[in-house]
Amino acid sequence: MKLTVLMDNNTYIDQYYLGEPALSIYIEDGEENILFDTGYSEAFISNAEKMQIDLGKLTYIVLSHGHNDHTRGLPFLWERYNLDGVKLVAHPSVFLPKRYMGLDVGAPFFRQDCLAHGLQIVDGHEPVQITERLTFLGEIPRVTVFESKAPVGECVDTGKGDFLLDDSALSYEGREGLFLVTGCSHSSICNIVLQALEMSEQEKINGIIGGFHLLKTDQQLTETIRFLEKHTTGMLFPCHCVSLLAKLEFMKALPVTEVGVGLQMEVR
Repeated sequence: MKLTVLMDNNTYIDQYYLGEPALSIYIEDGEENILFDTGYSEAFISNAEKMQIDLGKLTYIVLSHGHNDHTRGLPFLWERYNLDGVKLVAHPSVFLPKRYMGLDVGAPFFRQDCLAHGLQIVDGHEPVQITERLTFLGEIPRVTVFESKAPVGECVDTGKGDFLLDDSALSYEGREGLFLVTGCSHSSICNIVLQALEMSEQEKINGIIGGFHLLKTDQQLTETIRFLEKHTTGMLFPCHCVSLLAKLEFMKALPVTEVGVGLQMEVR
């Protein structure tokens, strides 16, 4: 499997791509070309073009959850490319309007908009097998006691707290072990790890790239680091919604690599 970061908060020195507080990762696995999240604007498309990646050859689009920093780029994509027949894997709640601190933060489209542009929607409430080795984990059970279970804003339709049950991730079962690709980990990174391990015969995770949604140096961060020390063996690539202070704490205990737009890696 080959990964290319098309969008992240961070950009590298002397690599002149666009960055924004958002996430998008291009994945190639066998015959499948997969876009994991679509950033906030059309910037990920510009970056892909500079990298000579043809997004017109996509076979899958996967949405980690319904916040606009992971979904708002999709309409720019269907304005530029013909997406007829492309499979869109997403939890049903991705399409629900969301609000945070009085602002609309949900996806700027509905299910019917995606269907109107030729996308084939695959229900991601349950796990979805995308390739022989790559799986969308579906709705993540919230089982850890130390990770936050507070709502993030509210669901517009109900006015109740949004616990982001739509938040999920990808798991790749390679020869060297499991490798995870996360969006924001609102379902909590340790819960995602437990779900991936539960669905496989592996005992540990060999690597993780994506957002861990850890912004403070607090007890949750401390317990998360302890958990990952126990359950991971390879490199961590925290990005997007992980603060600098949190990354520094990770680096004291675990192998961590800087992530930026343009990062490419092979996962075996």
